[in-house]
Amino acid sequence: MSSLNKNMEINNKKVLVIGDLMIDHYIYGDCNRISPEAPVPVVEVQREEQTLGGAGNVLQNLQAMGCYADIVSIVGDDQEADFIQSELVNNGLLGNGLVRSKARCTTIKSRVLAAKHQLIRLDKENTELISSAEVEKFLPLLDSKIPLFDIVLISDYNKGLLTKDLLSQIFEKCKKHGKVTILDPKGLDFSKYRGVSIIKPNKKEAIMATGINIKDQESLKLACQKLQEITDCDHVIITLSEEGIAYFSHDILNIIPTVAIDVVDVTGAGDTVLASLGIALANNNSLHDACVFANHAAAVVVNKVGSATATLEEIMNKETTLKS
Repeated sequence: MSSLNKNMEINNKKVLVIGDLMIDHYIYGDCNRISPEAPVPVVEVQREEQTLGGAGNVLQNLQAMGCYADIVSIVGDDQEADFIQSELVNNGLLGNGLVRSKARCTTIKSRVLAAKHQLIRLDKENTELISSAEVEKFLPLLDSKIPLFDIVLISDYNKGLLTKDLLSQIFEKCKKHGKVTILDPKGLDFSKYRGVSIIKPNKKEAIMATGINIKDQESLKLACQKLQEITDCDHVIITLSEEGIAYFSHDILNIIPTVAIDVVDVTGAGDTVLASLGIALANNNSLHDACVFANHAAAVVVNKVGSATATLEEIMNKETTLKS
């Protein structure tokens, strides 16, 4: 792990993120009483914050690790989209990868937390599939951006952007330019991901997509084989929560045990894994070393509240702590 970090020269690598961009809105407060109006807790709000969520959290993880990254997504034509645009500019990007749609609202997830516990989440979103006309608007963006980047990460939050047609176009253009694609999937129908290089579901998603109940290494391998058959991918990576990360390559299954000790909040951990895999593979590390690196990165973020990020220094410190 130490040698992996020391060898990672990531400042000159560029990673493109394509996926569902949203806002994570956090409301923090104290909860000491029940409302007299209804049997619900009363939260005295202390502070609020907004940050990029969904595929935006993948982007922020990449930047936290010192990587140049950009994003292609769709948003509404509203104030929330203005916030996203300003956040991208504040992060040093042009924000020219956004398609604005008057037919959609920008997704915002509002979470109310008290004493580090999430009490409720409120979602404002439009999950209808984007129209064929909107798909057409993405094609010039893909043509202009894909050749400029070393690897492409696809973050599907099932909010309507990644239609089968658009995914097909993404995979075709990436293959044309020799770009590896790593995809974090959602939903039941993984056939729409056919043509991706690496697919990275979690255990629950893999079970639902394959119909195979993963209960041991044998069933895990069968699920990986099924995912490879469905998507025609080169490699399968499955995050196993407290059991670590499994990767399946050349018909061989490998499992890397978790290094997480204190788990506070798993929100956004999958985004961190996707980002760290992308960085490691863009820098020509092996699939095994990339998974080890991602495993350590995930161990950092699950010890934080909310959709957090991990820096290279934090990941290296995590390894040092585990060895001491």
